[in-house]
Amino acid sequence: MASENLPTQAPVVVIGGGVMGCSTLYHLARAGVTDAILLERKQLTSGTTWHSAAQVRALRSTQNLTDLIRYSISLYSELEAETGQATGWINKGSLSIACNPERVVHVRRQEALAHLFGVEANWISAGEARERWPLMNADDVLGAVWSPDDGRVSPSDLCAALVKGAKARGARIFEDTPVTGIATEGGRVRAVETARGTIRCDAVALCTGLWSRATAAMAGVDVPVWPCEHFYLLTKPVEGIRGNMPTLSDHDSHLYIRDDSGGLLVGCFEPMGKAIDPAALGEDFAFGLLDEDWDHFEPMLMNAMHRLPVLESAEIRMLLNGPESFTPDGSFLLGESAETRGFYLGCGMNSVGVATGGGAGMALAHNIVEGQLPYDMHEADPKRYPGCWNNVKHLAERVPEALGKHYEITFPGRQYVTARDLARGPLHEEWLAAGAHFGQFYGYERPLYFGKSAEPVLTFGRPDWFDRVGEEVRAATESAAIFDLSTFGKIRVTGADAETFLNRVCANDMARPPGRAIYTSMLNQNGGIESDLTALRLGDADYRLYVGTTAIKRDLAWLRRHLATNEQVELSDETDTLAVLGLMGPRAGEIVAGLGAAELRELGYFRHAPASIDGVDVIAARLSYVGEAGWELTCRATDAAALYRALAARGVRPAGLFAQTSMRIEKRFLAYGHELDTDVDPLQAGLEFALGWDTPFIGRDALLDRRDNPPAKRIVSLVFDDTSAVPLGNEPVYAGGTIVGKTTSAAFGYRVGRPVALASIDAAHGAAGPAVTVDVGGQRYAAAVTMAAAFDPDGRRMRAR
Repeated sequence: MASENLPTQAPVVVIGGGVMGCSTLYHLARAGVTDAILLERKQLTSGTTWHSAAQVRALRSTQNLTDLIRYSISLYSELEAETGQATGWINKGSLSIACNPERVVHVRRQEALAHLFGVEANWISAGEARERWPLMNADDVLGAVWSPDDGRVSPSDLCAALVKGAKARGARIFEDTPVTGIATEGGRVRAVETARGTIRCDAVALCTGLWSRATAAMAGVDVPVWPCEHFYLLTKPVEGIRGNMPTLSDHDSHLYIRDDSGGLLVGCFEPMGKAIDPAALGEDFAFGLLDEDWDHFEPMLMNAMHRLPVLESAEIRMLLNGPESFTPDGSFLLGESAETRGFYLGCGMNSVGVATGGGAGMALAHNIVEGQLPYDMHEADPKRYPGCWNNVKHLAERVPEALGKHYEITFPGRQYVTARDLARGPLHEEWLAAGAHFGQFYGYERPLYFGKSAEPVLTFGRPDWFDRVGEEVRAATESAAIFDLSTFGKIRVTGADAETFLNRVCANDMARPPGRAIYTSMLNQNGGIESDLTALRLGDADYRLYVGTTAIKRDLAWLRRHLATNEQVELSDETDTLAVLGLMGPRAGEIVAGLGAAELRELGYFRHAPASIDGVDVIAARLSYVGEAGWELTCRATDAAALYRALAARGVRPAGLFAQTSMRIEKRFLAYGHELDTDVDPLQAGLEFALGWDTPFIGRDALLDRRDNPPAKRIVSLVFDDTSAVPLGNEPVYAGGTIVGKTTSAAFGYRVGRPVALASIDAAHGAAGPAVTVDVGGQRYAAAVTMAAAFDPDGRRMRAR
């Protein structure tokens, strides 16, 4: 504690004494780092943890995020036996009600996900829901999903148990010890500075909640985290509350409800929250609350009185208003930072810190000790944010909406409306003039589709943009279309050792001669796919890597961290100085010939060459992410408008991301974050053709160990029988009554005239022919399985990034 002398050295310093910091310390000690220490600016739990409503609901959007919370549930129920300290774990389940047809589809999709992830969840009638919550007005309830394994915990008791377990293994905690600086050298953490002394260390785990952005800046790290006010109402004892009850989720009313000391706790994630500057809290803020704001809470209170008529006569104890930290996309940050080695983030918990803290602390400790997370969590990767998000104005605009989206229906095509236009591609004005409807990716505005006349009405059914996207696909299939790929990352790799370096970090053979395009992945030591990309070899010591839009920061960090000390290699980010237009379709050759580049028609697949198209200098690469013949044309960003005008004058129309995705899935081209991630290796993904077995690439030994063993999972194409099905991806795939896999990407396939999907399924069901069914929002749809592309007219085997 504060009176104990600080050590001058520790292997790991955890900063922050909330549930995330305590869990990380506990798991470090359990992993053998028994001399790790934790620094807390005030007292343990005094920031956000102490006032958390502490719901623990297992189901999340992915298997791995769900498994984090399932780990938490297991840990919270077992800690008392280990430490003798109760955690207050109460397992009474949760009830998610639906009050309109679209919410029914939403919760039925959640039910299907739960079955896929091995979480118990069942659809029940409105009458059964009322039996579980007798105080509820169920007149407008259409049904509910019952999840019996969910519960809640006492956050302060939980932290006490984690601390007791950590101390028993030798870890130490120092309260009233604010951090004043973080020393770095050569891009690595070296020490943590406090008013009581400096601690040399190899790693820092930042778990400082509300203060994470300011603390991370001491280490030169961007952390786009900002607090919002979070409200819940507490009543005095209410007639009808006896013992503990399930958590009641009424997301159409933006509410969560549970019992509390014989009364009611009614919390909300209102449609638009209230941001607060952490500086306004003051340096001494601890166990503090913000002022009640009844005007802001009143609409939620009216919703609550409709759902629970007993509230009209209940006595109010207080309206609790406590600050909690949020991120621009509503997902937390977990893992090593891009900017500083040895600086690990476990923050921005978006009001799920207590639920996730047990598993997230385990994962962060694993990352520190083992050098990687225990499984893929790209949704929480701190490197997913560009620098434009580490901006007070943008954060203060966005995080209130991120809070509100907690309980929104997750319609396909849903986009944020605040903090837009942070970054624009070189053809933004041209796309505006063409009626583009934009989506935001890595800060950039990218056209989703064209011909927008009004804001689309979002639905789980056939979307408003269906016909427009179909027209764009038809243009690319029957004539020619332009796909704007300018926001894809472009990383230049130069130097005498460029080939040697890339043959180590890339899994394909990068020693191809200049003029070649190379599709490759970058793997970790276990053979898991860290990234997939296309490289152009521009010269003997000169490559350009094209990576996904959201992978720019992550892939640059990966490359920099694998550079050997004496390697003569330079890495530079060319993303914003270059534009890339994909000219695709059967007329593409005629069009370039008419614009002075007829020689491109002789260019072989996965070759590139310089050309001049109507006076614009380009590098044309013969490859495709949609399957139709054409080129990806790279030019200076300042020349992009001239190139587009020349192509448009020849009758080429633009096509957006939705058309690209539909065509990608039909052609069985894989996408990172869908079919590919660090839990998938190239053998499972069917990418063995892109492995240079004779090169010493990272992950080679792991793949060699598995090469002769057929993978347990395969990626296949699904073609649905029913044209009215609207699969979205992440749906369970059944063979008979058994789940054999999940869809990873899905869309309507305009060229085959049916919905299509890619799916990761058990290898035994991967051969062509056997039919499966897919649970789409509670309804089963039949689909045929094939290892080949759903649409491949000439049998060409093309792969792009």
